[in-house]
Amino acid sequence: MLNYHIPQRWSIAHLYQALLNNEAHVADIHFQTTLAGYIHWKLTGQKVLGVGEASGVFPIDLNTKDYNANMIQQFNELIGSKNLPWKLEDILPKVLVAGENAGILTEEGAKLLDVTGELKAGIPLCPPEGDAGTGMVATNSVAKRTGNVSAGTSVFAMVVLEKELSKVYPEIDLVTTPTGNLVAMAHSNNCSSDLNAWVRLFDEFAKAMGMDVEMNKLYGTLYNLALQGDPDGGGLLAYGYLSGEHITHFEEGRPLFVRSSDSNFNLANFMRVHLFTALGALKIGMDILLKQEAVKLDEILGHGGLFKTKGVGQSIMAAALNVPVTVMETAGEGGAWGIALLASYMINKADNETLEAYLSRTVFTGEMGVTMSPDSKDVKGFEEFMERYVKGLAIERAAVDFLK
Repeated sequence: MLNYHIPQRWSIAHLYQALLNNEAHVADIHFQTTLAGYIHWKLTGQKVLGVGEASGVFPIDLNTKDYNANMIQQFNELIGSKNLPWKLEDILPKVLVAGENAGILTEEGAKLLDVTGELKAGIPLCPPEGDAGTGMVATNSVAKRTGNVSAGTSVFAMVVLEKELSKVYPEIDLVTTPTGNLVAMAHSNNCSSDLNAWVRLFDEFAKAMGMDVEMNKLYGTLYNLALQGDPDGGGLLAYGYLSGEHITHFEEGRPLFVRSSDSNFNLANFMRVHLFTALGALKIGMDILLKQEAVKLDEILGHGGLFKTKGVGQSIMAAALNVPVTVMETAGEGGAWGIALLASYMINKADNETLEAYLSRTVFTGEMGVTMSPDSKDVKGFEEFMERYVKGLAIERAAVDFLK
């Protein structure tokens, strides 16, 4: 029998595709899980997932905090003609919410982590979560009307919803917090990679001129120049599509910079428009939530490389989303710290204490973060840029079709 690991954020849709492809191994599957679930199983012997991670595998019933039973039945009926030796519920990991015990480190698991034998079995483990769930915890973004955005090579934003969306949107993924609250996620494949390439080009120019500029200074100088540009980027247009972009329906990408003959072409606008376009696809996804669905968002917590230059990426993000953006020092700690906080919650929480309350009481109390509210002039400028961005997608399409 196969213990089948599926990459994180893959879903049962991929299993169904394997069935449609008549892949022979499907009948032999004994257990299907994600990377987080697989590692947890090897360490504890427990076939479980945290509810946030499980929500990326199969839809969750928000009332039961478990897989949607009706949909499980529908899937089983759909594949009934395949005469498989299992039903879907037989091969899925058990769903656990934050705070529940998810087993202990076994002797076998301890040996996987430490071949010397010094690490002893018996350590309790919390339910396994992936980068989405741990990122929410690391940024204290698990309460309703909060969210976090990670901006680096790619960019994604997660918003904890107060209610379900009115309909299905292909551009939006639905997952949950580690406690089982519904989260909408907009994800863009491309963010800062093309922007970084331009900074490296300026670094080459500096060296060619006999100057050796430290990279942090170069980034800081160029990024801060963007704040001096025209609100809309001076009529310039760019797409940092090194790869495809599902939100704008591109299977592959072509990094592109274009301007009209009467645009205001200067370095400040050049940098500004490349910071703008790093968030262009994300903006389209977030507009579905904030404008079409009228989702309420009090603030969003920012983390990732785009926020490294103080105040620049933060102000651009605030303009893009028209929401206050907060950056905390701990936001850069990442998923490893997030899962450690979930383990701490499991062990140290008070009776009936929620994860939100625990984080506020013991972790983020007195946490100093810098909050930037959107500037109305910048918000208007970003909206003008987005009109140009959407209309110009035909240019990007032509580049994909004709630049091979």
